[in-house]
Amino acid sequence: MTETTDHRDSYPPSAEFVAAANADASLYQRAAADRDTFWAEQANRLHWEQPWTQVLDWSDAPVAKWFVDGKLNVAYNCVDRHVLDGHGDQVAIHWEGEPGDSRDITYAELLAEVSRAANYLTELGLEAGDRVAIYMPMVPEAIVSMLACARLGLTHSVVFAGFSPTALRQRVDDASARLIITTDGQWRRGKAAPLKAAVDEALSAHGDVPSGPSGRHSVEHVLVVRRTDIDVPWTEGRDVWWHETVAQASPEHRAQAFDAEHPLFILYTSGTTGKPKGILHTSGGYLTQASFTHHTVFDHKAGQDIYWCTADIGWVTGHSYIVYGPLSNRTTQVVYEGTPNFPDEHRHWNIVEKYGVTIYYTAPTLVRTFMKWGRQIPAAHDLSSIRVLGSVGEPINPEAWRWYREVIGANSAPIVDTWWQTETGAIMISPLPAVTAAKPGAAMTPLPGISAKVVDEEGKAVELGETEANGYLVLDQPWPSMLRGIWGDMDRYRATYWERYAEQGWYFAGDGAKLDADGDLWVLGRVDDVMNVSGHRISTAEVESALVGHSGVAEAAVVGASDATTGQGIVAFVILTAEAEDTGDALIDELKAEVSREISPIARPREIHVVPELPKTRSGKIMRRLLRDVAEGRDLGDTSTLVDPHVFEAIRASRA
Repeated sequence: MTETTDHRDSYPPSAEFVAAANADASLYQRAAADRDTFWAEQANRLHWEQPWTQVLDWSDAPVAKWFVDGKLNVAYNCVDRHVLDGHGDQVAIHWEGEPGDSRDITYAELLAEVSRAANYLTELGLEAGDRVAIYMPMVPEAIVSMLACARLGLTHSVVFAGFSPTALRQRVDDASARLIITTDGQWRRGKAAPLKAAVDEALSAHGDVPSGPSGRHSVEHVLVVRRTDIDVPWTEGRDVWWHETVAQASPEHRAQAFDAEHPLFILYTSGTTGKPKGILHTSGGYLTQASFTHHTVFDHKAGQDIYWCTADIGWVTGHSYIVYGPLSNRTTQVVYEGTPNFPDEHRHWNIVEKYGVTIYYTAPTLVRTFMKWGRQIPAAHDLSSIRVLGSVGEPINPEAWRWYREVIGANSAPIVDTWWQTETGAIMISPLPAVTAAKPGAAMTPLPGISAKVVDEEGKAVELGETEANGYLVLDQPWPSMLRGIWGDMDRYRATYWERYAEQGWYFAGDGAKLDADGDLWVLGRVDDVMNVSGHRISTAEVESALVGHSGVAEAAVVGASDATTGQGIVAFVILTAEAEDTGDALIDELKAEVSREISPIARPREIHVVPELPKTRSGKIMRRLLRDVAEGRDLGDTSTLVDPHVFEAIRASRA
């Protein structure tokens, strides 16, 4: 049988899909005619305890206030109101544990759990405005913890459970968290890996982590969920078990309303300096846009669809499209704890079959991994329930897009390729599945109510011509789910996002983009020193500082080189100290392990090259652009500005 791949340039939706869809083209017109009225309509999809007096106050730009004076409770909007509307018996979460255990949690059960957690957190003395760090794998209690914080006006900071103790401590200190919620351990490919021990290491006084002036941390309690039954270190008076406390608390709790601008969460993301930035999101505007985009972009139908976003709550995708967006829309969703290849490569498709998943949202890295494993694996399963596919985290290449549609979407499911960031809070640019004739690999156009431009260095809009117009992606109008600042550092907020186009008052995202001849937008990826590895942002400075932390390394330069599976792979060039001995592969393995330990296994370099010298300009700046050319095997451009143009012969020799 010959393989036929559908190679059209664009894929319009089917008439059947259009007929039943949540959104049509009129949304764009309504939003363009009156943005404020449009966003007020979207906000009215939520329950407000007190109405707002003004949709947007932009007088203190670049800090926005949306739905001024309005009051709501985010958790009430995600749980209570559905139970009160008579949907308590609807499953909210089909939870699938990695070892094969599973739990179905209805909205009524979720409300009881969240209420118990809220009651116990109150008993611990936590008050609205306090910060709580959540360092957990994908277990139901992680989602319950986020919602309990939102219910009480506690600002949560979720730290990905794959991050190191150092990274955890950095985030706990920056936010001055009073409580850490964690698990004894986490399942990873059938093995129980400790997690509580990492919390203890992070909080130990002798950790080599800069902390408060007294060297102490802000944490008063560590609340531990039993997941793997492994032995855990224990500090009496500080550490408490979830099953002995939260599980015993009252399931009744009355939610209070908070101001629309009350801080909902802080989420740390890589910055070019290596110090993570605490991105701050507030309540009303964030929930409005997360809820609206989930409803329209995925065409979600409450009580009918089974939705699955494969992200982790440690990233913004998990916040907006597992917890807040879907639950506000009364979604029944799948939450999976483990890896896609445990116990084998069929795991995701077994889950799709088991629950009849209709909407599937994942990352291009995973799609390319599935391609590598072969189409015979998904072909062994009935995936006919799938009606919408989504992609997130980085631009998806056209080949992977077509494979995804054909093999997973039976050549009929529309693909929504979504562009957004931790900072934007919710989806900004994406096809609408019933409106857009999507092009493989293109983000297409900004959603209704969102405004974006592709501009040159000076801020002039790039001209549409025969050739594609490349430039920088900017957002030229405020949007409801936008970040409200960097926690504790508003100067850095202004400098990072608003300085480049300060004159125009535009937000610069750090991504390059191009417009094609039809005016459709293609995102080209990062233009700064931040790499995008499997959809995770990692700064070159962070990895360089982990490498230089090794006693044998004098200097390091890191670049992101294109990688067929992960989008970008981390390639490092290091100069050893005079005393260090180059032990070849043993040293390379040691350095890779050092980066994994310091940051996370995600940041482990693909290649490390020991070189005699790094290419520098006369002002001492490392020319990463040229290192990227070397890493990707390209001819070098102009090297005349270098102190020593011959340095590349040595670098090439080291790579050979």
